[in-house]
Amino acid sequence: MGGRPMNFLSTGSPDLPQSASSRLQRDRIAFVSNSFEIGPVHVGSGQLFLIAGPCVIESEAHVRRMAQQIQRIAADLGLPYIFKASYDKANRTSVKSFRGPGLKEGVAILGRLAQDTGLPILTDVHEPAHCDTVAEAVDVLQIPAFLCRQTDLLVAAGKTGRAVNIKKGQFVAPWDMTHPVEKVRSTGNARVFLTERGASFGYNNLVVDYRSLAIMRRTAPVVFDGTHSVQQPSAAHGVSGGQPEFIPLLARAAVAAGIDGLFLEVHDDPSNAKSDGANALDLKLLKPLLETLLAIHTAAQERS
Repeated sequence: MGGRPMNFLSTGSPDLPQSASSRLQRDRIAFVSNSFEIGPVHVGSGQLFLIAGPCVIESEAHVRRMAQQIQRIAADLGLPYIFKASYDKANRTSVKSFRGPGLKEGVAILGRLAQDTGLPILTDVHEPAHCDTVAEAVDVLQIPAFLCRQTDLLVAAGKTGRAVNIKKGQFVAPWDMTHPVEKVRSTGNARVFLTERGASFGYNNLVVDYRSLAIMRRTAPVVFDGTHSVQQPSAAHGVSGGQPEFIPLLARAAVAAGIDGLFLEVHDDPSNAKSDGANALDLKLLKPLLETLLAIHTAAQERS
């Protein structure tokens, strides 16, 4: 083939310098210091933390059981832990899919869970009008990937004063995630972090560009979502499919590359989960995976 050789790093972004003299600089990316606390969890401090739980609130009994079991595993490993579950999955593929208990009942369940367990709680919000109500019960408001550019939602979440987790859209370049972060920070709320959950690669498929972890960490602390990254969106006749066998592989690579936290949707019976069971991590696999990831994190910290 004639002509100029193809350069797969030529994205036009200033975050990926092209000259030979800048290669060393590329390897020594300077991260912005954005550490803050979410209850007992120190975000951006150098200590890995975990966000985990089922995709959606299936029942109060189920979220309590999941929270308690994951909390025990995290405590055994000395891993700071934030519980997650959604009260309403407003972006399900099919109108027939289970969405959760809704705002009023769901927030009440999460509030009681937080009070009884002492755990920090994360849940996602889809509408600006929900933010103040949800913030009364939880510690972290999560902006779904599909909504990561929605200014009114980001500003409303920021104004609550709660920590805000923005999931990077499957369609957004990592360097463009500075703009959603700035929208939250414009409210005076500096407690914001980003989550990588894969990028669209053709139809019904996602891939992870691990450069994004380093690029986004220049702007805010970064979490890696090891379960949605193996999702196959809308690929299973009205619901999303997944390849959960690759969760450990992607998570190991992310921890080695450098992240602040790990996000995992975990279920004790994935085949019967009411949402995203196809890409959930089976609860019985959680502890051995975390043990491996903590060992990698320790090794990476020692060599950095």
